Amino acid sequence: MQHTIRLSQKTLSIIKQNVTFSLGIKLLALVLIIPGWLTLWLAILADMGATLIVTLNSLRLLKVKKR
Repeated sequence: MQHTIRLSQKTLSIIKQNVTFSLGIKLLALVLIIPGWLTLWLAILADMGATLIVTLNSLRLLKVKKR
């Protein structure tokens, strides 16, 4: 039971980190698109990079050990 609670707390923390990071990248892209500094291809690469980072961050849940 303790493991489930600890895992769910860690999951919620990682979800919050991932959402914050993703929204931050989207906001940064929006700010850079308005003056024309961010091209379509750079925006696609930034989005794919953010997706990879969020996925790798989520994989940290696999390291939570049962005590």
